[in-house]
Amino acid sequence: MRQGHSDLRRPRWRTRVLVVIPLLLIGLITLGDELTPASIRLSPLLIAAPAMTASFAGPLLTACVGLLAVAGQIASNASDGVLGRPGPQAEVVTLALVSALIVLFRAVLDRHMRELNRVRAVADVAQRVLLRPLPLRVGPLLIASVYLAAEPGAEIGGDLYAAARTSNTTRLIIGDVRGSGLTAVADASLVLGAFRAMAHWPVPLTDLAAHLDTALSAERTEPPDKAPGAGESFVTAAVLEIPDDQPVVRLVNCGHPPPIMLCDSGVKALEGHAPALPLGLGHLVAGRYHSEVFPFAEGDQLLLYTDGVIEARNSEGTFYPLAERLPGWNGAGPQHLVDRVHRDLLCHTGGHQGDDAALVVLERHGAEP
Repeated sequence: MRQGHSDLRRPRWRTRVLVVIPLLLIGLITLGDELTPASIRLSPLLIAAPAMTASFAGPLLTACVGLLAVAGQIASNASDGVLGRPGPQAEVVTLALVSALIVLFRAVLDRHMRELNRVRAVADVAQRVLLRPLPLRVGPLLIASVYLAAEPGAEIGGDLYAAARTSNTTRLIIGDVRGSGLTAVADASLVLGAFRAMAHWPVPLTDLAAHLDTALSAERTEPPDKAPGAGESFVTAAVLEIPDDQPVVRLVNCGHPPPIMLCDSGVKALEGHAPALPLGLGHLVAGRYHSEVFPFAEGDQLLLYTDGVIEARNSEGTFYPLAERLPGWNGAGPQHLVDRVHRDLLCHTGGHQGDDAALVVLERHGAEP
């Protein structure tokens, strides 16, 4: 997950260094007025000092610099002997008024930034609650994951993953919601909530998948939402079950890209014989969920991903060749594999992620210590 947003204020040492610039400007302009003929007046340029300060400091420091600028102009006018004239007096009043307006605008900006930071903090908490980080170890499994949100400033989009434990089994889900925006996030939260509520119970994996489909399909019985795409969403998902005491993985694939197994014999996609329809389309076909079993021995790695990975394009429009890159990358731990794919994916796309993408790597080890 990404780190929280930084505080509104700059570090104090940086502000102290930067404030030297407007102070030096005030000194140079005031000195220049002393050295130049009376017909050349540089004091109107003093307004640049508070304006510059407002770009990096708060209203209090900006006001102090503004007062110094006004004092510098008064001193310059007094030195030239024109302090009592209407023109120079108007310059002083104008500088004071403009400095006050700059301070006011800076105070308003600070208030808006504080409100924005509070909203961002709430959004960060909500996103972390919705897409909880996966544990590093569950039962006999080591787990590593990464989430790449396409929306700038977001930590979650339409992709999802979660893990849950029964007494002797680990269950996981990875999915991808059709569409994007708030509707996709809402559907992702619905599927995650339904999974977390049901996955801990010792029900068959097919019943768990059916429960997820029912939870998503039930949204269509609610009053229609006017948001674009509302009521038309579906979720491709892979629902997995890994028993502690058997070297297998059970899979119900609901229209999702097949997981990839990395083992001593090579790299193999877990293509099922009877893939189901995506979640949310259960009203189209009845009795469609089937659990398929694949070997998953100690030391093997299982890579789960969303289509944001394999559909990522480079500048030439070429899709990311995940299956071609994986041979030779296994055997160094799940976190190493996640980091390697993550770096290579960003290199392939030039750092511009066009769609949400999620990666989860599982590695079976011995019994949990």
